[in-house]
Amino acid sequence: MIRRSITIAGAAALAAALLAPAPSSAQTRTTAWGEPDISGYFTQSQTVPLQRPEELGEQEFYTPEEAAERAARRMAPPEGPPERDRGTNSDVHYDFDQFGLSGFQNEVATNLRTSIIVDPPNGRMPELLDAARERADARREARRGREFDGPEDRSLTERCIVWSSTLPPILPGGYNSNMQIFQSPGYVGIQAEMGDPRIIPTDGREHAASDLQQYNGVSVGRWEGQTLVIETTNFHEQTAWRNSSPSMKVTERLTRIDDDTVEYRFTVEDPETWSVPWSGVYPLARIEGPIYEYACHEGNYGIANILAGQRAEERRQAESGQ
Repeated sequence: MIRRSITIAGAAALAAALLAPAPSSAQTRTTAWGEPDISGYFTQSQTVPLQRPEELGEQEFYTPEEAAERAARRMAPPEGPPERDRGTNSDVHYDFDQFGLSGFQNEVATNLRTSIIVDPPNGRMPELLDAARERADARREARRGREFDGPEDRSLTERCIVWSSTLPPILPGGYNSNMQIFQSPGYVGIQAEMGDPRIIPTDGREHAASDLQQYNGVSVGRWEGQTLVIETTNFHEQTAWRNSSPSMKVTERLTRIDDDTVEYRFTVEDPETWSVPWSGVYPLARIEGPIYEYACHEGNYGIANILAGQRAEERRQAESGQ
């Protein structure tokens, strides 16, 4: 993982550089078989939030000075010693700094946007439809009282089945936000630092039949000029990303804009969850590789510890007569 310290002046220079025209040589890089070359190691880490602060309204960009100041604040280490109150997250979780995982230490792609979301114009996700809220309520009710009875009632992420870094659309995480993009004739692979690889065919095949559902959906890609377009459908009903339904469709567009940057755009459509589609964009910044496996799999110790902790709490309550 690359560690980087960004000053306000440095962040301003980087933000301004992203507005400069890309060299034409970078835009025309091709593979040995003639397709646009978007391969390499990249980070998704951002100082830009997914949703725009409400007080900014439809202000899409900061000035370079505003963006640099915000980036410096975002990447500054927290002041004072960490809280270690017994039973808090800081007490029981390992120190992120110990392994270089803190967000302010990661290589980041700085830009002038006030949010990753660019449509709707207010930079915020559309309101959930009543049907989506009802689905979420039904899921909570089905688990009520047995949330810790077994692994089947824990989230897919806790069970190491679905990770946001793998699930389209790709959104920046709190740490380990790195990836490698591979290319071969007829396929593009995206290996996130956390999560399973995505193998995306670009050989002209049709979308899979609707009865084939997968947790990460089924992706089909194609090239439109210099841009890789990936359409993902057929999501499993248990995925329920942000309360979405199996009808969700995600369209991603990856375009190399210079030697160090791939632009990532996405649009999410789900008429059973949101009244309108919503879209976002942010840069993937090149980093030095390699990246390393984040070992996580079903039956991991985390789940065993969560369930064992609940059993211990139940015994404590029984012994105290609660």
